[in-house]
Amino acid sequence: MDSMRGQGGIQMLLIAEQEAQQIVYAARNVKMTRLRQAKEEAEMEVTNYRSHLEVEYKQKLSETSGSSDSTEKRLEIETEQKIQQLKKAGSEVSPDVIAMLMKYISTIKT
Repeated sequence: MDSMRGQGGIQMLLIAEQEAQQIVYAARNVKMTRLRQAKEEAEMEVTNYRSHLEVEYKQKLSETSGSSDSTEKRLEIETEQKIQQLKKAGSEVSPDVIAMLMKYISTIKT
């Protein structure tokens, strides 16, 4: 009778061991599935981030290359304005300069 009980106990241990192996196997499968899923999500996120950076880069590139024309136009306008200011200032001072030169030319030192 004792040997029957021992046989039953061993049998129960073997069954428990098999069940434990199945639980461990299932847990490994779940873990591996989750790792694959996490890797795919990370790759997707990296791809999205990379494409976002590329769009920003292309946008900045187009702004800087496109703005060279607008910068050139802006500089031309500013230069023309400064030329006009200098001409105006010169024309305002011109009579005084002519008078001063005429005074020095016509004055004779003895």
